[in-house]
Amino acid sequence: MKNRMRLALTTGEPGGIGPDLTLVLASQVHWAADIVVLGDPEVLRARARLLNINIRLRPYKPDTEQRPCQPGEMFILPVACAGPVVPGSLNVDNAACVLEMLKRAAQGCLDGEFAAMVTAPLHKGVMNDAGIAFTGHTEFLADYTGATTPVMMLAAGDLRVALATTHLPLNKVSETITPPLLRQVLQVLDTDLREKFGIEHPHILVCGLNPHAGEGGHLGTEELNTIIPVIQQMQQQGLHLTGPLPADTLFTPRHLEKADAVLAMYHDQGLPVLKYAGFGQAVNVTLGLPIIRTSVDHGTALDLAGKGQAESSSLRTAIQMAVGLARSAQNEQ
Repeated sequence: MKNRMRLALTTGEPGGIGPDLTLVLASQVHWAADIVVLGDPEVLRARARLLNINIRLRPYKPDTEQRPCQPGEMFILPVACAGPVVPGSLNVDNAACVLEMLKRAAQGCLDGEFAAMVTAPLHKGVMNDAGIAFTGHTEFLADYTGATTPVMMLAAGDLRVALATTHLPLNKVSETITPPLLRQVLQVLDTDLREKFGIEHPHILVCGLNPHAGEGGHLGTEELNTIIPVIQQMQQQGLHLTGPLPADTLFTPRHLEKADAVLAMYHDQGLPVLKYAGFGQAVNVTLGLPIIRTSVDHGTALDLAGKGQAESSSLRTAIQMAVGLARSAQNEQ
């Protein structure tokens, strides 16, 4: 095992579909890397019985060379739930367990134990109900790893959409998009497209904030006062940027076929288009971190938990992307 790449996979909300997806993939797929699953062994065993999946949980031994897992086996790094777990139901008592999975996986990446981490979905509402201030994986991992400017990007095939702001109320977006923030986000996006995705000179399309990209100041002044000056400044520094473009026409083949990524100004400006184009096949990648982290493009789907109806393609794609990004990083060392 010392010579094989190791990835951490957090199972997310215990009452959601994270355990289901993990079990399905472990029962079907032989991975080129060792996938170390962080979760409660008893929850996984109970869910496997419910789904009629035969699985063998193998204790993960970080300092021991271990035989790679075959389909039907998984390495388990136990993180016990504090309260009962019922598929389809939330329990605030288990929020701390979910947080502990993230901390353990992130620390393992920082220490070089894991080459990357992949996260199954969690439920932000129950985390906050438990008294844990939590806005999302992106923000938590940035804080934990000391990253100053995390950038959330979703990828579905050749379409990549990054966000200038992430989990904010709409009435906070305009005041949050400042010239320093926009410069930092564009720099992170350009750098990681080069270094992590191997794109030599990425072409980034930048959305306007307002309808029709502000229409010359008649529909808002954020473009004139912030977005255009930042684009011009970053172009002078060598970034290949086009914009600001109206979001309602930017996401058309005429524009996208010449672009490597799109920078949307807020969550629901860019992600509905991407998820429509590739839902179930898209991957959430956090840029700007000192570690590699990918995730699924969907939520906990409590209504599907334990029913054998959850689709595992997004998690499969997230693992595949994590392996690819980690291999590229190793080759550059």
